[in-house]
Amino acid sequence: MTPTADLAAFAATFAALFAAHSVGDHWVQTHHQACAKGAPTAAGRLACLRHVATLTATKAAALAALALATGLTFSALPLAFGLAVDALSHYWADRRTTLAALAERIGKGDFYRLGSPRPGHDDAPHLGTGAYALDQSFHHLFLFASALIITA
Repeated sequence: MTPTADLAAFAATFAALFAAHSVGDHWVQTHHQACAKGAPTAAGRLACLRHVATLTATKAAALAALALATGLTFSALPLAFGLAVDALSHYWADRRTTLAALAERIGKGDFYRLGSPRPGHDDAPHLGTGAYALDQSFHHLFLFASALIITA
């Protein structure tokens, strides 16, 4: 491929992964998975694993649609490795205590807790919290890395 074609393939791959991430993380994920995936139990780990499996399937479907619509081809090994890197990073972050610990370690603990629900208050964390912003930006970083791996 030419440098321009490489850049276009990367951009299209990243866009497909980004769109699929949003759909998979918010529409495909079940309510049970969203509520349970951070629990420090076998059930929590299983809920997170199921979420990551459906999320990865959503991303694979988006890449398949991209390939069908544009004729873009992917090499199997970089595709599998890129999706695996994304899936593992997503599982790690969605276990919650891991990302919270990272935020504390790098001085972002106060931001991580910003907007968290308070006992006895009618807070609306779904409207945005520091934890959600850090979670999504972490995922976006790995979407970028995965697109680089897939199209390298």
